[in-house]
Amino acid sequence: MRATIIHGPGDIRVEDRDYPTIIRSTDAVVRVTASCVCGSDLWPYRGVRPTKEPKAIGHEFVGVVESVGDDVRDLAVGDFVIAPFVDSCGTCPQCLNGVTVACDHLAGWGSTDEHGDFLQGGQGEAVRVPQADGTLRRVDGVTEPDAALTASLLTLSDVMSTGHHAAVSANVGPGSTVVVVGDGAVGLCGVLAAKRLGAERIIAMSRHEDRQALAREFGATDIVAERGDEGVAKVRELLGGVLADSVLECVGTKESMDQALRSTRPGGHLGFVGVPAGGPELPIGVLFAKNITVGGGMAPAHTYIPELLKDVLAGTINPGRVFDVEMPLEDAAEAYRAMDERRAIKVLLKP
Repeated sequence: MRATIIHGPGDIRVEDRDYPTIIRSTDAVVRVTASCVCGSDLWPYRGVRPTKEPKAIGHEFVGVVESVGDDVRDLAVGDFVIAPFVDSCGTCPQCLNGVTVACDHLAGWGSTDEHGDFLQGGQGEAVRVPQADGTLRRVDGVTEPDAALTASLLTLSDVMSTGHHAAVSANVGPGSTVVVVGDGAVGLCGVLAAKRLGAERIIAMSRHEDRQALAREFGATDIVAERGDEGVAKVRELLGGVLADSVLECVGTKESMDQALRSTRPGGHLGFVGVPAGGPELPIGVLFAKNITVGGGMAPAHTYIPELLKDVLAGTINPGRVFDVEMPLEDAAEAYRAMDERRAIKVLLKP
């Protein structure tokens, strides 16, 4: 099969690899019908995170179950499924508490499972999924989704679930005033999530016209292009002299966390989901003085998917709009370049 392999900074290749097969009785093999490039994939692409040797990449995919092990009970050949960005057992204390990203038997795509066996990356033609019952989410009543539905289902694998996690962690609810720091796919999904949860005022911090337009489509009431002190002053002006109840940090840098904290009112909540890349240390003294509650981290997508899936299938939300470019899998290198150069918000890859 064909699979995307990262060899080093700026070096993405699509190469031949062995087609996956069932290794253990709890495995499933999924034929990938759509995957994508994530903003976090750009960290190794840019050399922020080292790539010591060539490795499969990609952690978001949807597809059709091709085969299952003898002990798989909840899935069958032909099921259309969403794969969260990590696998999980579904039975350990962490999974039972809903924090599937901290599963005792956790593994990530493009690495190895707890037994040391290889796991394919999501940006390929097929993936072996260990602990299939505890990992995959079946989409009942859907076998061949159209392009728009496929795109929205794919966002539940990561970016929509992550945007939702930011909003939940920031305590967004009916009547909330919200600031979203970051205008990538996660930040835009954070805007949609805040709207879905009933926020009254949603300020998207963005300097790019295409992303501003989508933010407004998703529910942003205001756009702030300024940063630093000017950005904080603009937020305060828009909110009548106060700062936001809830702030979503969706980037992962020191600068974005600083912007988020300074946009949060005393007693407010900050939800952070940006993958840390640049030391976004928390100033404990500021949190102490302002009574700001900080929560977040990796989103337990497996836990959130059922709730969000209902709204996607009902047409209430359409997070697939974050995909503004679609390319064939063979063009994965160009997909990375397009996102790195901000010529695309998020690129969907079709095997």
